[in-house]
Amino acid sequence: MNSVALQNNLLIWAIALVLGFPLLVIILGEAIHRLKRRGKPIAATLRLVRNLILPVLVFLLFMQHVLKLDTDGRWVKSIETLLWVCVIHAALSLLNVILFEQAEADTWRSRVPKLLIDLARLFLILLGTAIVLATVWNADLAGLATALGVSSIVIGLALQDTLGSVTSGIALLFERPFSVGDWLNIGDIVGQVTDINWRAVRLQTLEREMVVIPHKVVGGETIRNFSQPQRLHAERIQIGFSYKDPPNLAKQVLKSTALETQGILTNPEPQIFTLAYDDSAVTYEVKFFIQNYGDLEEIRDRFMTRVWYAAQRNNLSIPFPIRTLYHFHGPTTQAKGLSKRVADSLQSIPAFVPLDKEGNGQSLSQGIVLQHFGAGEKVVRQGDPDSPLYIIVSGQAILSVVDDLHREHEVLLLKVGEFFGEMALFSGEASPVSVTAADDLEVMMISSGVVNQMIERQPSFAREIGQILEIRRRAIQSVE
Repeated sequence: MNSVALQNNLLIWAIALVLGFPLLVIILGEAIHRLKRRGKPIAATLRLVRNLILPVLVFLLFMQHVLKLDTDGRWVKSIETLLWVCVIHAALSLLNVILFEQAEADTWRSRVPKLLIDLARLFLILLGTAIVLATVWNADLAGLATALGVSSIVIGLALQDTLGSVTSGIALLFERPFSVGDWLNIGDIVGQVTDINWRAVRLQTLEREMVVIPHKVVGGETIRNFSQPQRLHAERIQIGFSYKDPPNLAKQVLKSTALETQGILTNPEPQIFTLAYDDSAVTYEVKFFIQNYGDLEEIRDRFMTRVWYAAQRNNLSIPFPIRTLYHFHGPTTQAKGLSKRVADSLQSIPAFVPLDKEGNGQSLSQGIVLQHFGAGEKVVRQGDPDSPLYIIVSGQAILSVVDDLHREHEVLLLKVGEFFGEMALFSGEASPVSVTAADDLEVMMISSGVVNQMIERQPSFAREIGQILEIRRRAIQSVE
């Protein structure tokens, strides 16, 4: 009778395990799939239950109730220990989901650093393992605790610097003065945070070098974060101009140059300050804002390069840092210098332009100005009124138009000897095109009065301009 009951009991357990295990796997798999589609982090915990706890539990029940192995045997205790370890792992995962994964923003749970969570998880795993050893294997924890205490003292003394960095790291991570991707200035080092681990912070400098700074060092330094609370960064550059140059003109030129430099934000707009009257120059400070600190070197280079061209066009002098003695001989000497420069530039002007190329050019100094533009600078902007006539002396320029969707289309490439600005000059309307320097560009800017004199001297010049004007209008229409 007892054997029949034993056989029935074994049969019931076998059937229950054979049928129950696949059924539970299917139910848990469906639940995991639905939770994952909804973006619920608890799906990871259920996956641990399905993949770890359930198979180990079924195997333990099979050994105890079907194979009838001794519960005090080594194999059963090993499987039971493995089961409890899996349960502890799943319980910690569930606790992490409840406390931290679903934490709302700006709460203490969202600010707890991952390093502290990992250390707490490690401590709880060790504590749970000790409890399992005491419960399942009847281990004596007193001797184990004594050994761990002595070992902890020895390890603490040996790793006191590392533990100091870990403690400082926990404090920093709780405070969160920076995060991965931020640009920092720590001591004499400027770099972007690429990693924050349990011991140190890794920065990548502008020279593409990796710098590892321990948390203990970071905690003792003043940290400047260029990316928080806003990613905007204000850069200040000091530039000196001659005492002869009016400050308002210098400030206007610097501001317009900053606004036209790619990468410098227009909102907030740049600010120009008259900083000091130094020995050799009046020093001005340019304060502008950029979006990303990593682009600072390129933006500063573009701005400083364009300052030279803008200073040349507006007759601003950037003096040497020395004491300069000026010998002024009146406007006649300046006029002669300009006439010589104009006369030297006439050699590259085409034959149909009625300029005095054989004379000394002194009659042309009034109303004609030589100007330099750097690559990428706008010589003429679409919509600018009353444009003079420009003749290219050296370099190349791009004639372009902007459509209704604010997309810029290239129309023509202008080379040495070609002119532009005629559309606004002869129509009296705003310029329908933009002209941008393709590389370093030198142009001869001729006022409308001088152009009228040229047409009076040689009426065929007006026909030449009319033909070129018609060709360019057709090219613009084809682009539009």
